[in-house]
Amino acid sequence: MSDSKKTEMKFNPDLSGILKDHISRYSLVIATAKRAREISEEAEEKGEILIEKPVSLALNDLVTGEYVLVEPEEIRNI
Repeated sequence: MSDSKKTEMKFNPDLSGILKDHISRYSLVIATAKRAREISEEAEEKGEILIEKPVSLALNDLVTGEYVLVEPEEIRNI
């Protein structure tokens, strides 16, 4: 895969896998922000310097399934 394709996938991931289970985009944004905050705080506690932005890392965790978004049943079909 070319470098430009890797960059495109990295910054524009396919979210259909996450959104297929009736997950709202709002819930995805909130989950990404919460995970990014966790990543940032963990790195700060450990004294690590992040090369990638926490939001990119958080979204990657959601896309790869390392971090699972569970939406309450009441809001799934809004």
